[in-house]
Amino acid sequence: MTLTFWACGPLAPAPGSAASGPQAQNVSVMQVKQADVPITVEASGTVTALQSVDLRAQTNSIVSQVLVKDGQNVKKGELLFRFDDRGDRASVERARAQLARDRASLNDLERQFNRAKELRAQNFIAPSALDTAQSNFEAGQALVRSDEAAIQSAQVTAGYNELRAPISGRAGIVSVYPGSLVQANSSAAPLVNIAQLDPIGITFTVPETQLASLLAATRAGELDVEALPPPGSAKGVASVKGRVTAVDNLVDASTGTIKVKAEFDNKTQALWPGQYLRVRVTLRTLKGVTVVPQAAIILRGNERSVYVVAPDGTAKLVPVQLRQAVGEQAVVEGLDATAQVVMDGKQNLRPGTPLRIQGAAGAASRPASGASK
Repeated sequence: MTLTFWACGPLAPAPGSAASGPQAQNVSVMQVKQADVPITVEASGTVTALQSVDLRAQTNSIVSQVLVKDGQNVKKGELLFRFDDRGDRASVERARAQLARDRASLNDLERQFNRAKELRAQNFIAPSALDTAQSNFEAGQALVRSDEAAIQSAQVTAGYNELRAPISGRAGIVSVYPGSLVQANSSAAPLVNIAQLDPIGITFTVPETQLASLLAATRAGELDVEALPPPGSAKGVASVKGRVTAVDNLVDASTGTIKVKAEFDNKTQALWPGQYLRVRVTLRTLKGVTVVPQAAIILRGNERSVYVVAPDGTAKLVPVQLRQAVGEQAVVEGLDATAQVVMDGKQNLRPGTPLRIQGAAGAASRPASGASK
């Protein structure tokens, strides 16, 4: 009788077959950063002069001199226009002559009043005569005071023939020339506009959802703002720094925004009234926070998580709390400062999947430390 024995055991893998277990996945990673992150709001704004004055004539006259040029920088009190003042100077002289005549009459009335008092003391005249002399004297005094006021009025009117700059700033386009007729009319075109350029303001609006943060920042101290270079600016043009000076007292119900005003130093005149540009307000700064790219965050309902490289070179899913989204970056909690988060290739991962970390673009890939090779 012949006995046949069969050996039982694992079969050897076929030549070229893959080893058992998950395969290493190609991924790119990024080191977690610790940084101070400013929380900002961007908005569109319009540059406005803090002071702007339209100069108009206050008298009907002829322009005799134009002492300001288009675009000239002027100082407060600087003489800009002269008008023909011959008629007004004559009025001043006429008022002075009237005052001199009435003062002479007043002196005569005063003498008559004093004489009447002496005669009345001697009972040479009736009481009514003394009363009449006193009334004439007091009327003469009132007439002199009226003449003095008339002189002041004439001098004020004559002063309108010189137009001076009420503020320091830059003059616009001058609209009159010597010989032009000007009239005291509020609806007439201004002779020139003067706008203050330094400092200068920017008015912009922010969504009402940012109102609480904006008010909290203003109560905490001076709130910084920067005006970004307008489109078409030369490369390398820096933004202009300023500060928020006022927040409006009501929200525009039709747009859901609130108006904010900021002030900027403008010695270089980089900002111009009427200019439209973007501004960035720094509401607060998060100190020493953990920052990762938003592309690394996995969204699952209300949960947020990221894959990190475990010490054994495998993928580890770590839940995180999103504190703030800042552009393409996100401030999170729940990660070690030394962690490396997976960027590309995370869609093919499961917890425990071996990782092969990709190098720079064009470089050969390499397995993560401890990953299957």
